[in-house]
Amino acid sequence: MHKAISYWSMEYGLQANHSIEQALVDAQRFGFTHLELAVSDVGVLTCDTHLAPVKRAIEASPVVVSSLATGMSWSQNPASDDLDMRLASIEFHQRALIMAAELGCGALLMVPGVSRSPISADLVRYDIAVERMRQMLLPLLEVAERVDVDLCLENVWNGLFYSPLELRDFIDSFDSPRLGVYLDVGNLMGIHQYPPHWIELLGERIKRVHIKDYRESFGWSGAYNFCDLGAGEVPWQATMAALKEINYDSTLTAEMLPWDACLLQRTSVAMDQIMALNSRQEAGQ
Repeated sequence: MHKAISYWSMEYGLQANHSIEQALVDAQRFGFTHLELAVSDVGVLTCDTHLAPVKRAIEASPVVVSSLATGMSWSQNPASDDLDMRLASIEFHQRALIMAAELGCGALLMVPGVSRSPISADLVRYDIAVERMRQMLLPLLEVAERVDVDLCLENVWNGLFYSPLELRDFIDSFDSPRLGVYLDVGNLMGIHQYPPHWIELLGERIKRVHIKDYRESFGWSGAYNFCDLGAGEVPWQATMAALKEINYDSTLTAEMLPWDACLLQRTSVAMDQIMALNSRQEAGQ
């Protein structure tokens, strides 16, 4: 597996204003071999960005850019009741797939629509949202297959695909090797979800993996928070063992928010410890 960091974990990443050149430098400085870039409708990387300087910066860096993420589904919901918004979302993600191919990325992260979420005002009935996603994916997969980029649906707090069985069956309902899962381990935590079981059930459908940690104080307060790697309740040893069992060998991308001056250093050290679990498991066999 490859040690990667999300562009969104950079100082100005969430604002889409952290220069790509600096992001590559930051990733290398703190020991990450891979960087996941992010495309938006504003900032340093949009679908209208002239890519030649970006490609030169990537080629000049020892850091590999092998995936591209987008969170545009939050503001441009592909499951929206607004037809114009749905069409705009299709067009954006088609262009993002083409950009991913031009940058040499093998995968695009996509939020698969919003039914109901604590971070969105949208409210779309579950079955309608799923059917709209199904219709949206048809033209997207045509592009993904043409440009040889995996389209990876992330499990995220968007009110859809709460079960690995449901997500597995949804993926399998399409006859496309380019459709897969971007498994976010931290996003699974809470409401009795257990990452190793998702990994076992989704298997080779998992094409990329995000990691973060999660801490919950169960009770009437319902308090929870995402936290530093190793400081929460993600069962890392079992999770890494499950990834090894399905022969996952792509990137582990830390998506750590919000940024602080020591975030990348802490994350890098914690990732080394987590990734070393594989070596210790092999040594104990």
